[in-house]
Amino acid sequence: MTNKWAVFGLSVLVSAGPLVAAERVESGSRQSFQETSTEHLKFGPGGTIRVNDSYGHLTVEGWDEPEVWITLIKSTKGFYEPSRKREASQRFEMIQVSAESRSATELAIATTRASRHGTWAPPLPNTTDLGVILEYRILVPRNSQLFVNHDYGYVWVSDVTGDLEVNSHTGDMIVMLPDPRPYAIDARTRLGSVSSDFAGKTLSRFLVGTRFAYASEASSQRIRLRMGRGSITIKSGPPFAPFYKD
Repeated sequence: MTNKWAVFGLSVLVSAGPLVAAERVESGSRQSFQETSTEHLKFGPGGTIRVNDSYGHLTVEGWDEPEVWITLIKSTKGFYEPSRKREASQRFEMIQVSAESRSATELAIATTRASRHGTWAPPLPNTTDLGVILEYRILVPRNSQLFVNHDYGYVWVSDVTGDLEVNSHTGDMIVMLPDPRPYAIDARTRLGSVSSDFAGKTLSRFLVGTRFAYASEASSQRIRLRMGRGSITIKSGPPFAPFYKD
């Protein structure tokens, strides 16, 4: 009986082989298209940097150079045939990230998504990402003041010694704070958790959200973190950057 079923199973595999192989070839021909660009801007230490309307994966890391480096990676969320590469490029062009120096001490990095047809498209938003996911890798002078308004995705901030204000609608946020330094930390989630290496005070809000507060005796750097739905993690000590500096 065992041999009979073994032979039957083998015959099924052999007969299905060409079909499975064909499917693998077809699926293997599909790919996620990607486009990478890098921009360098002179920017002195101690200035204010604002990152507005970002989404996807955002990394901001402090360094000692008087420059801001912005590496942007655009990728398609799905997998497509090679013949659709031009279509992907057109979508990439419609999702814009611009850096504008508002003054010698203020820089704004803004993301603009594609507009939907018409000025009002209920119940959908007026803009769309067209199936394009973004990854930002931003290097800033270490003592910059940093303000971030992020839509959804992953946010990582490390080695920035100026004031921080980071807001995200949905996702996970990790903030690496150099140690030792005096901090005043206020972190809150509407739905999610807050974990911290600092021994502050944690309060649950309506059993779903969390508030964490910490202030050293001589508070100097203000840290304000807000998450709608997701988690906030605050770490101290040497930063472990998710990408290498050249």
